[in-house]
Amino acid sequence: MAYAGQTIHNPVSGESIEFIRTAADTGGELLEFELELAPDGRVPGAHAHPEQEERFYVLEGTMKFRLGMRTIVAGPGDSVVVPAGRVHRFANGGDGPARTRVEVVPALDMEQLFETTVELAHEGRVTRTGMPKPLHLALFVRRFEREVRAPFPPAWVVRVLMAPLAALGRRRGHAERYAPADVHAPQPLAA
Repeated sequence: MAYAGQTIHNPVSGESIEFIRTAADTGGELLEFELELAPDGRVPGAHAHPEQEERFYVLEGTMKFRLGMRTIVAGPGDSVVVPAGRVHRFANGGDGPARTRVEVVPALDMEQLFETTVELAHEGRVTRTGMPKPLHLALFVRRFEREVRAPFPPAWVVRVLMAPLAALGRRRGHAERYAPADVHAPQPLAA
């Protein structure tokens, strides 16, 4: 489970995420983190968050956003708001690192999504662009359907097309990783 102050790094996409406030810290209302992108860093692909608004506050460097049909280049002091359901992608738009503070409202299971993508990247279970390989992608899109979806085709079509791959992924033992975390489960006491 993610915690404030924890930093995770995706070596494939060039993303480093430091959690500032987690779902547990905010009662699920908000996930806040600082995102640093290497000079060639980018989110693996265009996507939308069906139920979440995403707010970016650029702290350092240059960020390049594709929001629908618009391209937005943002620098320090600029902010970009991505409404729920809006297709977008982003990347470092400069030659040096870019840092931005990001708020995701509501949090849902976004921190688990990030942790999963980072684990998959470290295990070599993603493509060179950072997308999970097919068996994992099929389980991933089902597990995180409230947090993220592809820009097309419609979600129900993706679910139908991915069902055979998801079944194969479960048979190969990959399903445990995609079980929802029980945030209300008792946590072990520190010794």
